[in-house]
Amino acid sequence: MSKRTLFFSLIGAVALGGVTAGGFALASTPTKPTLENGSATYTAPSAGSAGSFTYTTDVSDDSGVRGLKVLVWPASSKLDPKEAELRSAESATCRRTSDETSRCTYMLKATQREAAELDKGTWYVSALATAQDGGTTFVPRAASFDVAR
Repeated sequence: MSKRTLFFSLIGAVALGGVTAGGFALASTPTKPTLENGSATYTAPSAGSAGSFTYTTDVSDDSGVRGLKVLVWPASSKLDPKEAELRSAESATCRRTSDETSRCTYMLKATQREAAELDKGTWYVSALATAQDGGTTFVPRAASFDVAR
């Protein structure tokens, strides 16, 4: 084998090894979870039953879903939640629907007295999804709903 052929063979092997190593590095980079099909619903209490608020969304990540934190707040408060603040927020209940996706639901009940104290108008839902591999996605306004009297 000539030195020239050996040289080009070595360059090809190094280039192929670099592409393979780069492919492994890309494959191991954690992806961020996604939130889809989110909906928020508020039902005012009536004389015979409590009111409720429900936020439901599908959370997906290639490593699986660890959880979802939720914060519900009135637009009139001018709150500007940050990801760090949601780390200590309340957790939604997540039910696995596949290896990569969970349907997460956050629910609150409200008595007539509690509902009477709620700010009227638009409310927002902030969400922080966490994947099994530690990746996170923060959505400051994942959904909105209205509270009327």
